[in-house]
Amino acid sequence: MDILTQIILYAGFSGITVFIGALLANYFDHHILKRRIKYEITHTAQAFGAGILLSALALVLVPKGLEELSLWPMLISFSLGAVLFFIIDKKLAHSGGKMAQLLAMLMDFIPESIALGALFATDQATGTLLAVFIGLQNLPEAFNSFRDVVISGFTVKKTLILMFFLSFAGIIGALLGYFYLSGSPEITAQLMVFSSGGILYLLFQDIAPESSMKNHRWGSIGACLGFMVGMIGEKVL
Repeated sequence: MDILTQIILYAGFSGITVFIGALLANYFDHHILKRRIKYEITHTAQAFGAGILLSALALVLVPKGLEELSLWPMLISFSLGAVLFFIIDKKLAHSGGKMAQLLAMLMDFIPESIALGALFATDQATGTLLAVFIGLQNLPEAFNSFRDVVISGFTVKKTLILMFFLSFAGIIGALLGYFYLSGSPEITAQLMVFSSGGILYLLFQDIAPESSMKNHRWGSIGACLGFMVGMIGEKVL
C-alpha cells in the first residue's frame, strides 16, 4: 500500500468518528427519555470532551510549539488564536448561536490532521497511532457538538449532513500537511499553538462552565477520564 493511500485511510478513520459521534448523539436525544439520566450523561460527556481537549492542548499542541518555535512567535500565535475566538464567540453570543464545542473540535481536529499528514512523510508508525488518537478524540467531541449545533437552530438532518462533510476535513488536512508542510515544522507548530489559544479560550468561557452539575460530581470525573485518554495516547505515541 503506497503512502498516499495510507494517509487517506488513516485520516478517513480519524474523521469518520465525527459522523459516528453525531449519529450517537441523535440516537441518544431520541431514545433516552428520562430527564435526570439524560442531564447527567450529557454533562458528563461535555466534561469528558473538555478533558480530552485539555489533554490535546497540554500534551500535543503546546509541546509542539515549545519544541519548534522561539518565544515571541509562539506567544503571538497563541494570542492570535485566543483573540480570534474571543471575537467569534462574542458574535455568536449576540446572534444566539451556541457553537463552542464544534469550534473547539475543529481547532483540535484540523491542525492535528495536518500534523498527521506531515508526520507520515518521516514516521509512518507514529502517524498511524496519531490517527487512532485523533479518532478517539473526535467521538465525544462530535457527540457534544451535535447538541450545540441543533440548539443553535439547525435541524437534525442539516446537522447530520454538516457532520458528515466535516468528517472528511481530516483527509483534506492530512493531504495538505503531507504535500505542503512535511518540510516546514515551524508552520505546523504555529498552527498548533494558534489552535491552542482558541481551544483554551473556549474551554474556560463556554465548555467547562456548561459541563458542571449542581450536587453532582460525575462531570469532574468525566473530565479526568478524558484527560487520561490523552495521557494514554501521548504515552503510546
